[in-house]
Amino acid sequence: MYRYVLGVKPSFLLFWLLMAAPSFAAKPDGKQKAIDPFWNNAIVYFLLTDRFANGDTSNDRNFDRAQDGAVLRNFMGGDIKGITQKIRSGYFTALGVEVLWMTPVVEQIHGYWDEDWGRSYPFHGYWPKDWTSVDPNFGTETDLKEMIATAHAYGIRVLADVIINHTGLKTKVDVAWPQDWIRTEPTCEWHSYIHNVTCALAPSLTDVRTESNKPVALPEFLLEKWRNEGREKQELAELDAFFERTNLPRAPQNYIVKWLTDWVREYGIDGFRVDTAKHVEAEIWQVLKVEASTAFNEWKAKNPNALPDEKDFFMIGEVMHFGVNGFKNTPAGTRNYDYGDKQVDFFNYGFDSLINMGFATHASDSMETIFSTYSKELHQGPLQGVGILNYVVSHDDPEPHDKEHTKPYETALKLMLAPGAVQIYYGDELARNLIVEGAVGDATWRSFMNWQDIATVETQLLLQHWQKLGTFRKHHMAVGAGIHKIRSNKPYIFSRVLHDATHADKVLVGIELNKGEKVLPTYSIFNNGDVVKDYYSNTLVTVEGGKVVLNTPYEIVLLGEYHAIN
Repeated sequence: MYRYVLGVKPSFLLFWLLMAAPSFAAKPDGKQKAIDPFWNNAIVYFLLTDRFANGDTSNDRNFDRAQDGAVLRNFMGGDIKGITQKIRSGYFTALGVEVLWMTPVVEQIHGYWDEDWGRSYPFHGYWPKDWTSVDPNFGTETDLKEMIATAHAYGIRVLADVIINHTGLKTKVDVAWPQDWIRTEPTCEWHSYIHNVTCALAPSLTDVRTESNKPVALPEFLLEKWRNEGREKQELAELDAFFERTNLPRAPQNYIVKWLTDWVREYGIDGFRVDTAKHVEAEIWQVLKVEASTAFNEWKAKNPNALPDEKDFFMIGEVMHFGVNGFKNTPAGTRNYDYGDKQVDFFNYGFDSLINMGFATHASDSMETIFSTYSKELHQGPLQGVGILNYVVSHDDPEPHDKEHTKPYETALKLMLAPGAVQIYYGDELARNLIVEGAVGDATWRSFMNWQDIATVETQLLLQHWQKLGTFRKHHMAVGAGIHKIRSNKPYIFSRVLHDATHADKVLVGIELNKGEKVLPTYSIFNNGDVVKDYYSNTLVTVEGGKVVLNTPYEIVLLGEYHAIN
């Protein structure tokens, strides 16, 4: 399949000057370009492609993959068409979702891996076999193109989950990658840099030799596969053109960079969520960012009206145990990741944002503790000018917040009103069951989406709560990107104000207010005569005498300036 477009070959010197720059998003004066506030306010919906929605039952069975795996470790039928159907239904729009992040859809190993707890298939997408193909269990390239185009038509950007750290493993039906591509030992340890990056995370994750720039040949099994599919000559020609243009060595990581960025160039993927980022030399992510940005710019030039506004290619990393305010491997007062013998600032290597692994722990704190701490870190502290993505549940974090859903409304408030971008993990908004009998390890968090629960009044009310919060955040960038200030302890009232060269927004939030009639001072956030909207009750009100008077059945008020498009 043709994804690479020939371009003007830059000089070797120019390319590697770009590689050596502290950050792709650097200004000419060497200072880092501040993140677009959009990305610190965005609502990112993260879903496992196989577990979200089954839009095409005809692709449920491929490569003789059986249903003999351990609990929640088989393919269950979710696919790309299912995602497209939910976009068109308005489900994401009603939640205020602006970004979709889906697990990898590239072709996976065809077989299975026998773990201590039972058999496991690559339903999750993290055992790649061929980075240039879509796995038929997830759909086709046509399905992917349609899904991305549909998302863009609805004003939703798409993040692809990408992997360079490891390949899929050898199975009874899958050939091992050559030894000059991968290693299976030693197993990673956590006390030093070298023991994090030149090692295999697990027996099921064969580590790519990303530290090497030694040229390697393509695996024979991959060439044979392409040959049988009638595209060997084309794929090889594209690789020749890529390596001639970039002057990169034909090392394993650079092949993968080419394959990953082809998807951007062809279909307009808006950004990457990078898997296992800390287990790869940070310099490689800079190469990926440069190439992905080049590809994205080429796509935008060919599709100038596909998106509502202009944004750069976005890259966010999964750096396990990176977090806000001194969380685990993040020393207080820095944005570095501490390997024990070396600290790395991943923001200096192409990343615009990192996933905040600390939020699920911090969510046990009070709202004011979370909000004031995060605001200070993002606007006055080490994270000033960069991004974070908060979550309460994820696909592989063994410590989700409130996994029994004892406080689902409070959890939603803490996440959706937190400074920084927020990740809704599929089913958060429906209190999807996170305790599944017989499921072991990370499979526990990966059940199929509980669409059937929407029929219950209890779930409908919870979903509406998430929708109100999401709509408020989507229409007011100050929620995630503004400076936080507490106005009252009890009832709890706070403001957020965003003001920079290109954005101006302000909001006022009240929680634990009276039901029925309530008087809310506006603290000069809004002026007398301003028409503001309470997004929780969908009520318009005019500021008079420095206050607003509302009569709603809710204890929550979400105030923002009203515009006709709201």
